[in-house]
Amino acid sequence: MFRSKHPRDIFNEIKWRFDLRRCKVYYIHRGAPGDTKIVEGSAIKNIDRSFLILEGVVEDVYIPYHRIFRIVYDGMPVYERKKLDESRDNK
Repeated sequence: MFRSKHPRDIFNEIKWRFDLRRCKVYYIHRGAPGDTKIVEGSAIKNIDRSFLILEGVVEDVYIPYHRIFRIVYDGMPVYERKKLDESRDNK
């Protein structure tokens, strides 16, 4: 279904071939329960070169791609990697 392997490329592929509103983004967010935050694709404002930009209430939120560990489209994972903390715990 998806040809890309990097989060930025996957987001661009979804944007141009499908519908960003049908995806969910899981990323590392220190201080959140489980250090994880999940946002709907409808919150994506821009797919920048180095950051995913989310529309914020007061100001926009910049998420570096290396903090994204899961992308789900229509309930199916299209990108998944271990969170940094999990890979450190397994060593």
